[in-house]
Amino acid sequence: MVNWVVQNWQGEQVAEATLDLRVAKEENAAHIVHRALVRQMTNARQGTVSTKTRAEVSGGGRKPWRQKGTGRARAGSIRSPLWRGGGVIFGPKPKDYDIKMNRKERRLALRTALMSRAEDLIVVEEFADKLPRPKTKELLGAMARWGVEPEAKILLILSQAEETVYLSARNIANLKLLSASNLNVSDLLTADKIVTTSSALAKIQEVYSA
Repeated sequence: MVNWVVQNWQGEQVAEATLDLRVAKEENAAHIVHRALVRQMTNARQGTVSTKTRAEVSGGGRKPWRQKGTGRARAGSIRSPLWRGGGVIFGPKPKDYDIKMNRKERRLALRTALMSRAEDLIVVEEFADKLPRPKTKELLGAMARWGVEPEAKILLILSQAEETVYLSARNIANLKLLSASNLNVSDLLTADKIVTTSSALAKIQEVYSA
């Protein structure tokens, strides 16, 4: 179990929050998180790159010139890989890069990754009502009051989509917005600071508890 102090919009400490998630054993934690990260990055590959072999390139059915007597090298097709416009030797073909991982293992890796970032996690009160209209400057000011450095890579976790928060955050290049039910290992590990609301923390406890 990990405890955090909850801050309000002004950066004042107003309450406490806890999160209790089952994580992997210390000797296996790095391995299972690494597997989940490799799976996520590999499965993001589309695998749609494709080239044509000499059998697939159109044309080339006729021998360009006779076999002997021209003084030129022998040639059987203008679609030979040696020719410009010909086929490609051992070129890439469409491929499925998906890596399988059990659902229980994936969730264990996600919980382990999240709990490993406990020191960099900041819990705040719901602040959607503090932004009656989209205002990036006000959100950046709140981030500074919460102790987030301007150049830090930020992951903001909300319990549900809030339009004014989304519109205020979308112009911040180093900030990514996620819902509590759609977390992933890569974003959790690459962020410098993770900011979450108290209701999002409760949602995480509900969704990801073992």
